Amino acid sequence: MRTVPLDSSRSRAFRTAPAAATPASSATGHCRSRSRGLRDLVAVALAVVLGALAACRPLDPEGSSAARATPLPDALEGFRADAWFLPDDDLLGFVEIAAGPFTMGSDPAVDPRAFENERWSAGGTQGTVDLPAFAIGRYEVTVAQFRAFADVAGYTSAPEALRGGPDHPVGSVSWPDALAYCRWLEATLRDWPGTPPRLRQWLDAGWRVTLPSEAEWEKAARGADGRVYPWGDVPRRDRANFGGAAGATPAGSFDCPECPFGLSDMSGNVWELTRSPYQPYPYDENDDARDLAADALFVMRGGSFTDPEGNVRAAVRGGADPGVRRPFIGFRLVISPPP
Repeated sequence: MRTVPLDSSRSRAFRTAPAAATPASSATGHCRSRSRGLRDLVAVALAVVLGALAACRPLDPEGSSAARATPLPDALEGFRADAWFLPDDDLLGFVEIAAGPFTMGSDPAVDPRAFENERWSAGGTQGTVDLPAFAIGRYEVTVAQFRAFADVAGYTSAPEALRGGPDHPVGSVSWPDALAYCRWLEATLRDWPGTPPRLRQWLDAGWRVTLPSEAEWEKAARGADGRVYPWGDVPRRDRANFGGAAGATPAGSFDCPECPFGLSDMSGNVWELTRSPYQPYPYDENDDARDLAADALFVMRGGSFTDPEGNVRAAVRGGADPGVRRPFIGFRLVISPPP
């Protein structure tokens, strides 16, 4: 399998799809092969690469994080200092998404910005996916939340992940970093007497705190009606942080009353890692383990503050190598039922 690093300073790097991408409206046919799918995944427009170069800086030497990390505050508005800075609401920031079908992928007749890797199949532009109920974080995981985990668990992360405003989304985290946080939080919530009853009910039933699948992420972002952006079909700078902004904004800075589930920053701010390995559509979570030994990429969603409007659509599919860390890549949580 051929991979194309965008950052020559590292042996492996993030990719977003596609660099010289062909919009689906002018494509000659759906690519079914993995190699063609990976070519589609080279970059979500050249603007991502330019934004990456502007946003990236060399990692600090190992061991310098303690001196430079953002200290945890005594209090943080909207978050619970006594609960590892999780959101201060009845479900600690989780929002339940009801079971049911939704439309996945892009129809270029509706969305002319659609890329070919968002096409469902040779015979159709979009597909219907029926998901069980799950719960997703209202906000992206913040610096304070990740710092609390690192402190309690003694976890060593990139120094950059522990900097920035405590209410800003954490960045410069790898896929294993994100999974480590998920596993720690699940174990913590299982043991904590203060876990809300609804969360405890899910955990006792075998639900897991993890990264969303790309189908869970997309349903949470766009609802069941196939909208292009979480708020509708046209880009809006008053709904999300994107377009070459100077950096990430605090979690929940943009109100989105039109968003189907009241989630914040599903477009822009930071790309959000998922648990889904990149594969051409049609989506089927049952085959996610098929090529994991073959240098897998993992899907990331939503675009970032560096990205143009075409890259923050609800259906856009980026990809990241598991070990890459960039300031514009973060994550949000789900509590998901067992398969």
